[in-house]
Amino acid sequence: MAEAGAGHRSASGGSGTSRDHLVGLGVLGRPAAPLDWPWGRDNRAMRIAVTAGYWSAGPPPGVQELFEAADQAGVDQIWTAEAYGSDAWTPLAWWGSRTSRIQLGTAVSQLSARPPVTLAMTAMTMDHLTQGRVLLGIGTSNPQVVEGWYGQPYARPLERTREYIDIVRQVIARREPVSYDGQHYQLPLKTGTGLGKPLRSILHPYRTEIPIYLGAEGPKNVALAAEIADGWNVIFFSPAMNDFYAAALAEGFARPGARQSPETFDVVGGPLAIIEDDDLERAADQVRPTLALYIGGMGARGVNFHHEVFVRMGYEAEAKKIQDLYLAGDKKGAIAAVPTALVEDVALIGPWAKITDEIQRWKQTVLTTFSVHVHPSQLTKIADLIRQ
Repeated sequence: MAEAGAGHRSASGGSGTSRDHLVGLGVLGRPAAPLDWPWGRDNRAMRIAVTAGYWSAGPPPGVQELFEAADQAGVDQIWTAEAYGSDAWTPLAWWGSRTSRIQLGTAVSQLSARPPVTLAMTAMTMDHLTQGRVLLGIGTSNPQVVEGWYGQPYARPLERTREYIDIVRQVIARREPVSYDGQHYQLPLKTGTGLGKPLRSILHPYRTEIPIYLGAEGPKNVALAAEIADGWNVIFFSPAMNDFYAAALAEGFARPGARQSPETFDVVGGPLAIIEDDDLERAADQVRPTLALYIGGMGARGVNFHHEVFVRMGYEAEAKKIQDLYLAGDKKGAIAAVPTALVEDVALIGPWAKITDEIQRWKQTVLTTFSVHVHPSQLTKIADLIRQ
């Protein structure tokens, strides 16, 4: 079932979701002040990030070259990921060791893959080895992966995320022995031998605070990111949904004790792909398989958060058709059912002149770090375009 706050398709074919509609549904509260955000490019220079993703059957070609090229080209961040195969941290350390200045992040490190203390230990160790270049991206994944792969409960993911990040921060800060009495995590364990005691990390942190980013898609999770995290890792962003996300972020920033403000919060996202090709359909064909996988197969029917993103974007009928075909085993049909307009909403494709024109709209959104997935040979050209 889609999270409350589903959008609608406008008569012109664009998508839109009003903040009043979300408030009426109880998804968002009223902001403390009008939505007047400093996210325009006149206020802050756009940072640039590249994504290395996660592996399929084996290490993808060209990733070492991407790390090295990004470091040399002055790109600000590079991010790795994980699903249920390769992990995010080993490639980040291995290929990141060939860099000297770029920030190294996980987008995301799955919450259920590691106890919070284990993740804090990993991040602290990497932060020393990189001299303070780690960005700690965390996400919950979905019930299929959490329960099926990790054998962990998925219930109350927002509450669990809040507790998890609390513990990670306590470990890294190293102010005192860590104890925690939450609904999902208890340190020391209450049901064990009774011999456990609060401990403080032997390792002193390189930084007492490592920036934490939250991977989020629905409005409640985006608001949580704005409240408790230092940044947000976006997937499947579209400029057409900018006001929707701005409203969700506003809800988080307005909560008591919010860590950041629009001026200091980092929103990392961008087009799913940038593909230069004079043949628009041929360019779209390169993106359709990924979209079909995420819309149709990344999650169970009714509990696919990626699917819900496109429902909110206004593609409810198209997303249902893609999912029906994919879950029925007709992957080719699902791929063919991805409309070109949907591809254009989340990717920059077509002739170079079209890309250079459309990218301006992306740069006037809540994004503060423009993230791209490109071949190393195209990195300088794309980075120059973003910086214009």
